[in-house]
Amino acid sequence: MKKKRSRGLSIKLIAVLYSVIAVSILTVVIVFTGYRLFEKNVRENYEKYVTTVLEYAYNVATEYSFGDMIAAREMPDGYEEMREGLNKVKESSDIGYLYAIYFENIDDIHSLSYAINTKTKEELENGGKYTSLGTPCEAGSFADETILILQEAVKNRQRECGILDGYSEEYGHMLNGYKVIFDSNDAPAGLLCVEIDINNINQDLNKYVREIVLFVAIFTVAVIIAYIIKIEYSLIYPITGITNAAKDFIKNIGDLEAMDVSAKNFERLNIRADNEVGDLYQTISRMETDMAKQLGDIRRYAENTMKMQNGLMVVMADMVEVRDSDTGAHIQKTAAYVRIILEGLRRKGYYKDLLTERYIEDVIKSAPLHDIGKIKVSDSILNKPGKLTEDEFGIMKTHATSGAEIIDKAISTVEGDNYLQEARHMAAYHHERWDGKGYPECLHDEEIPLSARIMALADVFDALTSRRVYKPAFPLSKAVAIIKEDAGKHFDPKCVEVFLEALPEVEEVLKSLNPDDKDTAAGGTEAE
Repeated sequence: MKKKRSRGLSIKLIAVLYSVIAVSILTVVIVFTGYRLFEKNVRENYEKYVTTVLEYAYNVATEYSFGDMIAAREMPDGYEEMREGLNKVKESSDIGYLYAIYFENIDDIHSLSYAINTKTKEELENGGKYTSLGTPCEAGSFADETILILQEAVKNRQRECGILDGYSEEYGHMLNGYKVIFDSNDAPAGLLCVEIDINNINQDLNKYVREIVLFVAIFTVAVIIAYIIKIEYSLIYPITGITNAAKDFIKNIGDLEAMDVSAKNFERLNIRADNEVGDLYQTISRMETDMAKQLGDIRRYAENTMKMQNGLMVVMADMVEVRDSDTGAHIQKTAAYVRIILEGLRRKGYYKDLLTERYIEDVIKSAPLHDIGKIKVSDSILNKPGKLTEDEFGIMKTHATSGAEIIDKAISTVEGDNYLQEARHMAAYHHERWDGKGYPECLHDEEIPLSARIMALADVFDALTSRRVYKPAFPLSKAVAIIKEDAGKHFDPKCVEVFLEALPEVEEVLKSLNPDDKDTAAGGTEAE
C-alpha cells in the first residue's frame, strides 16, 4: 500500500503565527496602557498630597488672620509666630516651597509681591533668608500663564484649592497648589502656595518608557526574523512565483499566442507544496489553460454581439428616417457632426474629465437613436408640408419623452451598456436649450447632459442645411450665422466654438451627404 504523504505547513497555521504577532503587539499596548494608568495614579496621589499640605497650612494661616495682615500690609507680633507654624508644616512634609503672595494691583499681573515664605532649619543654616510682607517678586519668578491663573482665582473668589503644572529652566517640573486667602471682610487678599518637585517622577517614568520600548523592539525584531526565515521557503517563494506568472498571463490577455506561452511557463513552476499553496497553484494552472482556450470563443461571440447591437441601432434609426420624407441621410450627417464636435472639445481640453475614449465611442455609436421617439408620431404630422399647428407641434414635441421611454425599456433588458444611457440622454434632451427655454424639462446650461448639448447643435445645423417640405436648404453662410447667433442661447458656447473651428470638415460632410443641395454644400447664397 502506497504511503500517504503528509501535508505540509497549513496556511491556517501560518495565520496562527500572525495571531501570535498580534497578541505580542496587544501585550505591548496593555503594558503601555498600564504605564499611563500608573502615571495618572501617581499624579493623582501627588495632587492629593499637595492639597492636604496646602489645607493644613491654610488652617494655620487662618488662625492668625493672615488675610487681614495682607490687606493692611502690616506684620504684627503674630506674623513671625505664624511663620514658625508654617515652617513646621514645611519641615514635616516633602514639599519644596511654602509661601504666600498677593497682587498690589489685581489688574496688573506683574505687581506680585510676597506676603511670607518659609524655610526649614537646614535651609536657614545653609544661608536661606526669610522674605517679608511687601517684598516684590523677582521678574521671571512665575510664568505669565501661571500668574494669569492665580489672578483669575483671586478675581473669581475661588474657595477650593487649585493645582497646576509649573516648569522653569532653573527648577524643572513642579506641581503647584494654591488657595485664595480671605480677610475678615471676606475679601480676597492673596494666595497661599505650595510647590513640590516632580522631576524625579518624570525621570523614572521616562526611564521606564525607554526600557519597555527597547525590550519590545528587540523582541519584535527577533520574532520577525524568525517568522521570515520560517515562511520564506514554504510560503513567500511559491506565492511570489505564482503571482508573477499570473501577472504575466493577465498582461497577455487578448494575445492568444502569448497567453499559451504564459500558461506553459506557469506549469514549469512545478510547485508541489502539500498545502493550500499547492492547491492554489494547481487551480490557477488549470484556470489559465481553460481561459486561453475559451477567450477565443468569447472574443468571437463578443464581436458578433457588438455587430448585432450596432446593426439593431441603425435599423431602429432607419425605421424613423424612412417614415420622415424630409430627413435624407439625417442620422449619418448628425453622427458625423457629433464626432466633429467631440473631437474638437477633446482637442481644446474642454470637459476632459468626461471625454474618455469610451464616452466618445458611446456617444457616436448612439447618436442615430436621438429621434427614435418619432416612431410614435403619426405620418400626417411627421410629413406635413406646411407649418404645424400648436396642437400638432405639441404632439411632435412628445417624441423626446417617447424616445426616452423606448430606450429606458431597452436599458432595462440590456445590463451594462453605457452607450444606451447616452442614447437616452440624446433622445430625451436634444431639444433642450442652453438658456433653459427648450423642452421637455426646460433644463439649462450644464444641467443638460453633454451628449444632448452636442446633438442639439448637430441636429439644428442639419435641419438648417437640409431641404424640408416646408423650406429649402439654407446656404452654409446663413446656417453658420444662425449657429453663431444662438451660441450661449440655444447652444453650449464651447460646442459652437469647436464646431465653427472645424468648418472645413463640416463642409466635407455636406459635400458627401448633401449632394442634392449644392448651394449649401458649396457655401452658396441664401435660397430664394
